[in-house]
Amino acid sequence: MAAQILAPVPDDTAVPKALFNICFTLAVIHAAFFPAFFGRGWIYDSDGLGFPTDFVNVWSAGRLVLDGHPAWAWDWDIQKKIQESVLGQSYPGNFAWHYPPPFLFVAALLAKLPYAVAFAGWAAVSFLPYLLMMRAVVGRPFGLLLAASFPVVLTNILVGQNGFLTASLIGGTLILLPSRPVLAGICLGLLSYKPQYGLLFPLVLIAAMQWRVFVSAGITAVALAGVSWLAFGTESWQAFFHWMPMFSQAFLTEGRAPWGKMQSLFALVRYFGGSEPLGWGFQWGMTSAVALTLIGLWRSRVRYEWKAAALATGTLLVTPYLFLYDVMVLAIAVGFLVRVGLAEGFWRHELPALGLAAALLMFFPLVGAPTGFGATLIVAALIARRCGLWQRKAVAVVPLPA
Repeated sequence: MAAQILAPVPDDTAVPKALFNICFTLAVIHAAFFPAFFGRGWIYDSDGLGFPTDFVNVWSAGRLVLDGHPAWAWDWDIQKKIQESVLGQSYPGNFAWHYPPPFLFVAALLAKLPYAVAFAGWAAVSFLPYLLMMRAVVGRPFGLLLAASFPVVLTNILVGQNGFLTASLIGGTLILLPSRPVLAGICLGLLSYKPQYGLLFPLVLIAAMQWRVFVSAGITAVALAGVSWLAFGTESWQAFFHWMPMFSQAFLTEGRAPWGKMQSLFALVRYFGGSEPLGWGFQWGMTSAVALTLIGLWRSRVRYEWKAAALATGTLLVTPYLFLYDVMVLAIAVGFLVRVGLAEGFWRHELPALGLAAALLMFFPLVGAPTGFGATLIVAALIARRCGLWQRKAVAVVPLPA
């Protein structure tokens, strides 16, 4: 197996004008959107009431921790009463808390702040490590602009979700793995707050014989679980395992969240009227194919950037439960594509394809369909194309004009 390295990116390569202009425009739109819409659909509505969105379950769970009842965070009825009191109004459905107990540390910290301050502060603070991660992935300051322009930034901040944190931990793992395996393992262990996004990592780490990362991640995850057990009690873990089957039943069987909101192959099958067994059949087929492909890829001599990009993309493809805000992880794969493109030149089809993927992500609010899954497939195809040609040593790079 070849050594795992990240190739340097030359500083004097110009960013293609089309790529720069589009990224700059999107970044400006994102920066202007939230001040303009504060109190008119972001955090509060035009009547001054809290706008019902995902962040309310985080703040409410933290409030229950501070009140001495952490295990109540998983109870849908109790959660909704707290949420209605926070928002000043009721709403249809539930914003259920379903995270493992370690994430209560974050929720409790945020609940010490007023709701609006916590909402905006969470978006701002979690955005910073995401920016730094993308700067490292791209290998140039342009990574900051690429990070700020990624279309899912708007969705993630709008609903107050944790996509920035998830992307930061996965990206941090991949960036640190070649040179700082222990720190990479710590990032991966912290990702245990969303275990569905760590499913492929053990397989890949074993295939690549990255034992220090594997052990470090395991120790971190166990230590985090142990500290949360000491802090929140056995009841919190009991509540987590008690409510998880009901949560799965509601969202993966009954479809309480419209199927168009989820960005997986499973959801796509259900969106077009397919049965649950059919959806699981397609999903498990894709999961098996992705896992086998990644094992082979990480044991091969394909350059590290493509291994990392493929793993980030595969992480999204193998989970059936995937909302748009977690498609933030796709920014990592795009960042690696851009890194190599800036160093060696983009192929003619790559920037138009990335533009199409961005358009699919932006069009989601208009169509309410799993367009994010289509964007993920496009990026996966670009990576597969690069990997295939690299292995055949038939690289035909066509630099685009700056």
